[in-house]
Amino acid sequence: MSTATQPRTWTREQVVELFELPFNDLLFRAINVHREHHDPNAVQLSTLLSIKTGACPEDCAYCPQSARYKTGLKKEKLMPLEQIVDAAKRAKENGASRFCMGAAWRSPKDSDIEEVSAAVRAVKELGLETCATLGMLKEEHADALKDSGLDYYNHNLDTSPEFYGDIISTRTYQDRLDTLERVRGAGMKVCCGGIVGMGEDLNDRAGLLVTLANLDPQPESVPINNLVKVAGTPLESTEDLDPFDFVRTIAVARVLMPKSYVRLSAGREVMSDELQALCFLAGANSIFYGDKLLTTGNAAADADRELFDRLGLTPDQK
Repeated sequence: MSTATQPRTWTREQVVELFELPFNDLLFRAINVHREHHDPNAVQLSTLLSIKTGACPEDCAYCPQSARYKTGLKKEKLMPLEQIVDAAKRAKENGASRFCMGAAWRSPKDSDIEEVSAAVRAVKELGLETCATLGMLKEEHADALKDSGLDYYNHNLDTSPEFYGDIISTRTYQDRLDTLERVRGAGMKVCCGGIVGMGEDLNDRAGLLVTLANLDPQPESVPINNLVKVAGTPLESTEDLDPFDFVRTIAVARVLMPKSYVRLSAGREVMSDELQALCFLAGANSIFYGDKLLTTGNAAADADRELFDRLGLTPDQK
């Protein structure tokens, strides 16, 4: 089905109907949409580095970096510029085309923005795309990051508006939308997705994706995370999501957001090669690449290269 016949604004009911399609029918539709807009055998590689770890005042129930939970994570200061640049060089040598920097802040201070901006400029000089996730942004901070050359800003919605209060109480859904608006106003690209497997139901997964799809413009990058259950967090004993429901989420995201990069994000380290292959088939065309995400493990880079070889996939260098 050509995306030209798809609605400009999606309803929750339409998205639920997509989720409820027979699995093969949903994949067939997602595959066609994917091939219409992307090279089906190319996957964009991003590397994520935690440049300031721990002691976040927020209460996100999934996050080991919250100061409210005892997860054994040590608080670290902002990483020196030289270490950030060295990590970016290694990422590029290993094939990454985008370098993402994450800091555990509720909202950065002026001095924080100055230091991150210096890191952005240094990473850009290496020829890498840059991305940052630093918490909520003021308008002037978004402008400063744009001026430094930041390409993408990541700020996830996490889940549906209805389920959000079960996961986070220290910032509102509207707070997140306001930051996304400031990022757009500054002229940066948006990286925005969510987490599944947190105890939400199908309607909540539909609610997350319809909210993302109806952003104008749609996010250029959409990370879909499968919950990594960390001991000490409120979600450590959450029941695992059915793997086919995860693939359905990838497929529906692809149908709703045809031109976006849909990123297979957290949770890959416990996914089988077969499950990842299904996700690529369903429209995932970006991954976090490297042995670690912000604080949790990631699929090993060597294993990724071997999987790419087996599947005939190549890095997307756009």
